[in-house]
Amino acid sequence: MTVILNEGDSAGTAGAASGSPVDAAPEPEKSTTRGRLVLTRFLRNRLALFGLVVIVLMYALAFIGPLFSKWSYDTQDYTAFLQAPYPDHIFGTDKIGTDMFAQTMRGLQKSLLIGLLVAVISTGFAALVGAVAGYFLGWVDRGLMWLVDLLLVLPSFLIIAILSPAFRGKSWLLFVVLLAAFQWMITARIVRGMTLTLKEREFVKAAKYMGQSPGRIIFKHIVPNMASLLIIDATINVGSAVLAETGLSYFGFGVQSPDVSLGTLIATGSDSALTYAWLFLIPAGFLVTFVLAVNFVGDGLRDALDPTSSRGRKREKKAKDDDVTPAPATTPADTTSAATTTEGGGKA
Repeated sequence: MTVILNEGDSAGTAGAASGSPVDAAPEPEKSTTRGRLVLTRFLRNRLALFGLVVIVLMYALAFIGPLFSKWSYDTQDYTAFLQAPYPDHIFGTDKIGTDMFAQTMRGLQKSLLIGLLVAVISTGFAALVGAVAGYFLGWVDRGLMWLVDLLLVLPSFLIIAILSPAFRGKSWLLFVVLLAAFQWMITARIVRGMTLTLKEREFVKAAKYMGQSPGRIIFKHIVPNMASLLIIDATINVGSAVLAETGLSYFGFGVQSPDVSLGTLIATGSDSALTYAWLFLIPAGFLVTFVLAVNFVGDGLRDALDPTSSRGRKREKKAKDDDVTPAPATTPADTTSAATTTEGGGKA
């Protein structure tokens, strides 16, 4: 009986005879770090990516745009009063001839800076207070939680409105401190609850037995394990702070003249919203766009850092379904053709 070997069988037989492996061993899969996994989940969220791009573009436009304009937010063009947008004033002018593009960019700068600083200060203070209260307990916990409960029942808008006139004409950073002082309490309570759980974990107990100080344990072992919560909270606080600043400035309790913010521009243009619409719609449009973009990014971070959320599970399932390529279906004709070919080869 004659055995016919094709080229692949000959190579395989030769390889087996020589003792060398025919197929190389598969390479081990690279371990995926948590940061890379979170980034992958975030990049799959198109709305979150869109929001991030919008935020970056708005920051760039606010701080770079005025460099290419010949008008300043505090100068007037006495030949153009209440002019609609045209090439020389692309956002138009107000009733005293001030360029609305320069005004809007200045207001956007102020609102974005206030929102960012308030978010960083309030989230950082909430993490500190909540972690200290949950770690030490006792009179420290009772005192800090009493302060949290007191600030939660106080009407923050009314208090800021009462205190703002006392700081009139002074630095706008005092306004940032006032806003941040009433935006950290709920997060502090959440951080305290998480600290009560984390302090019983093995790595925290091991750090205690090694003699590490409470401050080092809090800032090195406890707070970093809440990074996902704090990042999401800071992102959401940016939008909340911008809205709070806009509302207070609208009623005259926030940024004071001659400086401007989106709130002061919206307040000034609200009386002319139907007649000179650009005075109101342009700053309001920037405000709505920024807050929506921040919310998109916050939702994307939540789904990326917490895949157990409903939207996170749906997105993971969809990504897995897209990665799986279904095998081509075999038709009866293909089966018959393959059987005929095999039979013919056997007869040969």
